[in-house]
Amino acid sequence: MARLAGKKAVILGAAGKDNMGQTIARLFAREGAEVLVAGRKAGPLEELAKELGGHWALCDISDRAQVRALAETAASKMGRVDAAINATGWGLLASLIDTTEEQLDQIVDLQFKGVHHFLQAFVEQMIAQKPQGGSLISLSSATTKALINNHAAYIGTKTGAEALIRCVANDYGQYGIRANTVSPAFTESPMTAQSFAVPGLVDAFLPKYPLGRLNTSDDVAAACLWLCSDEAFVTGQNIQPNGGLTLRGNPQAVDIERSVGAAMAAAKG
Repeated sequence: MARLAGKKAVILGAAGKDNMGQTIARLFAREGAEVLVAGRKAGPLEELAKELGGHWALCDISDRAQVRALAETAASKMGRVDAAINATGWGLLASLIDTTEEQLDQIVDLQFKGVHHFLQAFVEQMIAQKPQGGSLISLSSATTKALINNHAAYIGTKTGAEALIRCVANDYGQYGIRANTVSPAFTESPMTAQSFAVPGLVDAFLPKYPLGRLNTSDDVAAACLWLCSDEAFVTGQNIQPNGGLTLRGNPQAVDIERSVGAAMAAAKG
């Protein structure tokens, strides 16, 4: 039996071709959910919604009015919302002293205020619907537990969003609302394509994973599926589907430089 049969799900951040949001949306549809995908690009969303037999809507998470409209649209089209997943993010690579105010404003709007908008809108929807309740997920990052260099603003805003999730879990569990964070590590995706192309970079990360490989978007989608199923009596948690990276920690700048340098020297030799 499909694990999400009859459930209605919203996945925000699904406009990038084969990105994590799209991977989650495809798995949810295969498991029986009616899915509404959302993001900032109409063409890819419309195409994905057609593929899944679902719905789509434009939404910029940094705009509170657009997020509230998304929750209203989802309820109107599907009748209710049983699961809402925020898969948006920006992998800003910049040291603390080099981060500009413009960059800081942008990442706070996206990864802290935007998450607040998202949770606020969908908590209200899940309280209003009958029966009440549902599952809320915001994708975070293993870097909040396994620090990596030159990600201060990224890690800071992701950590703040994790705190919001815990507050929602504590305050609104009485309405049957579960709220959790899912934290991928260094994952091959459209957002990281340039990094994966750097010789030796992946080699610096691999020894840090006890299970012997980097996590995939499919691993992340599977964690989200479980959290949104009726099997998960879980709330306020940070789920780490990343093969144990947090046990050993991310490589630091010196490790990465050494690995990349060795790969480039080998290529020249």
